Amino acid sequence: MSCSRGQANPDRNTTLRLFADSGGYCQRPECANRLFVDTGTKNVHIAEMAHIIAASDDGPRASPQTSAAAKGSYDNLILLCANCHTSIDKAPDDFPEPMIKGWKRKHVEKIASLFGAVTYATRAAARKAIEPALSENSAVFDLLNPDSDYRDNPESDAARVWQRKMRAIILPNNRKILAVVDANSHHLNVNERKTLEAFRQHIDDLEAKHIGDSGDVASRFPKDMSDILTGL
Repeated sequence: MSCSRGQANPDRNTTLRLFADSGGYCQRPECANRLFVDTGTKNVHIAEMAHIIAASDDGPRASPQTSAAAKGSYDNLILLCANCHTSIDKAPDDFPEPMIKGWKRKHVEKIASLFGAVTYATRAAARKAIEPALSENSAVFDLLNPDSDYRDNPESDAARVWQRKMRAIILPNNRKILAVVDANSHHLNVNERKTLEAFRQHIDDLEAKHIGDSGDVASRFPKDMSDILTGL
């Protein structure tokens, strides 16, 4: 997902925001390509950050009057699979700026809808909405706990499976959980609100580590998050 065009190059926060909005899928509406692919021996990403207005003054959908900083901003980027990125840049007249921005907007709306980020009347209903994602993440963690012996061998089969499931399951599930709890934050008590903010930082750290390749040590999953919205 890298790009090297000076100020037209998106920063890490923009990269993470694009990934979060994509939900792990190409943002072209008629394309269902996953952006992380399991080849059998590796988990590779085929995601490419595409400039809507070209980074260069003679590229597809060029706009010389647009600043380099604006070209590298979130609003001017869309996350696509390699095939769709090639298509929009090789036939720019068929893919004008308003069309591509419409793709991105509709995809973000679709992901929000799929994540079920709606307001529920009760704590129990909100809890029920996040229960499957929490349970799935817990099952993956219990099976492939990164504190296991393979932590000192990042090239091991177990480590590769952990990385694949982190990107394909845990990170998207985290975003789903966060969206639902944010939409129902009025049900949270004071301690739960603190737990939610700790979970938000945990998500940011994980995405920076596993997508942004920052190499940072991620903060731990806040244990109280497992019980959020339960009880009174």
